[in-house]
Amino acid sequence: QVQLVESGGRLVQAGGSLRLSCAASGRTFSRNAMGWFRQAPGKEREFVATISWDGSTNAYADSVKGRFTISRDNAKNTVYLQMNSLKPEDTAVYYCAAAPGRFALSRQNDYNYWGQGTQVTVSS
Repeated sequence: QVQLVESGGRLVQAGGSLRLSCAASGRTFSRNAMGWFRQAPGKEREFVATISWDGSTNAYADSVKGRFTISRDNAKNTVYLQMNSLKPEDTAVYYCAAAPGRFALSRQNDYNYWGQGTQVTVSS
């Protein structure tokens, strides 16, 4: 199985940037599509971004499109989320997730492994 550990979350001012990392362990990481989700206080977990097994295909939620970029480095078993032009509404716990297949969509059920989350707080 795959184990995921997120890091990089912190307090940042609106308009600033932040990069989250997700370190994965497991022999099949390079064959897994990966995703980022987030959960704001009092709200349900929502899709943020996904990336195919080889990084060739990315998809984003409309709320973050043009501001966030997902990437991966299979040699380091790590997936990243670069967040630019941050807004207070981006405040949430961000979760890394791995899918069984090489491609995944925005559905939470596409993913079967989840990290513990990292807190991102954006101040105005």
